[in-house]
Amino acid sequence: MAATPPPPTAPPKPTWDPARPEPPFPWLRPTIRIRLTLLYGGMFLIAGILLLSIIYLLAAQAVQVGNQLPFKFISGKFEVSSQSCPGLATVENTQSAINAGLQACLNHRRQQALDELLSRSLMALLGLSVIAFAFGYAMAGRVLSPLGRITRTARQVAGSDLTRRIELDGPDDELKELADTFDDMLERLERAFTAQQRFVGNASHELRTPLAINRTLLEVHLSDPEAPPELHQLGKTLLATNERSEQLVEGLLLLARSDNQIVERKPVDLAEVASRAIDQVHGEAEKKGVEIRGERAPAVVQGNGVLLERIALNLVQNAVRYNVPEDGWVEVTTEVQHGQAVLVVSNTGPVVPAYEIDNLFEPFRRLRTERTNSDKGVGLGLSIARSVARAHRGRIIAEPREGGGLVMRVTLPI
Repeated sequence: MAATPPPPTAPPKPTWDPARPEPPFPWLRPTIRIRLTLLYGGMFLIAGILLLSIIYLLAAQAVQVGNQLPFKFISGKFEVSSQSCPGLATVENTQSAINAGLQACLNHRRQQALDELLSRSLMALLGLSVIAFAFGYAMAGRVLSPLGRITRTARQVAGSDLTRRIELDGPDDELKELADTFDDMLERLERAFTAQQRFVGNASHELRTPLAINRTLLEVHLSDPEAPPELHQLGKTLLATNERSEQLVEGLLLLARSDNQIVERKPVDLAEVASRAIDQVHGEAEKKGVEIRGERAPAVVQGNGVLLERIALNLVQNAVRYNVPEDGWVEVTTEVQHGQAVLVVSNTGPVVPAYEIDNLFEPFRRLRTERTNSDKGVGLGLSIARSVARAHRGRIIAEPREGGGLVMRVTLPI
């Protein structure tokens, strides 16, 4: 009986990484540490050589001047004359007096040469220090210029431009490795955000279509005059539920787009945006007996008008809906302060504890409750407002108002 052949074995797994091959001599890699060591070590060596050369030349000149005879004999007599040591001309014409005068003159000339050497050496050191600092500053800027390029690209990416890449060229050092890693991360982020935007678009279509069909069917059944009252009441309830679901879907999609999509920036006046929002809420405010007031000065910013109008609409709607039952008011103002456009919406209403402020900006959160069945909204208004403000490089701050209510302040760069 023939033996059965052994089962085929799996192929061996590769033990190497084709993306990053190891260099044959890794210690020869021109790293930043080696480059900076060679650069500043070479600069220090050159500065030292120049300083020693200057000191040597100055010392040679001082020695040459100091070796000149400070005296001379006149007519073969023991009379001396010196321009640098005028005191020799008045010494007594004796051997001891002449020797003492000559020694004092030589000491004076030696001290004069040393003082001159010291002063010139200090001037040379000062000049070399200025040159060394200037050259070191220039070379440090040249070595660190890739970091500036990485920083500028990171700022552009922070402004929602994920298509930017560093693409740093040069030696294979730590900075190039950092830039390549950053480019790889940006590539993955761009793919992720592109897939998410595609998903948002598909979800928008898939979620809106059945809700629109349900709304149409309900409206058709409600338009039937022969339908019983119970069916009319059920249809109205279902229609309100369907409308709430549509608001929820629209809010979620707007929240996703404002967080991830690149905002198309055009001149937008916050005063006009606030006026449009007030016009849309005016009917609801009259029914609830809420007065809308406030002065709106021109405040033009660069942004998306639809999204900025959504901020104002959400804030004004919340201010009207969460108000006192009687004699309530909402104040909407726009102005320019310290080079920034400011939209302020304040209102009367229930007392809001300070520790509850941060929770108001979370999705589906309301004061002291979450995911409630209230007809005041779906709990995404302030979340959308904060998301849109961040997309415009601005911020929104909520503060409790003394006596009840809130003061919502939106600050956007001009």
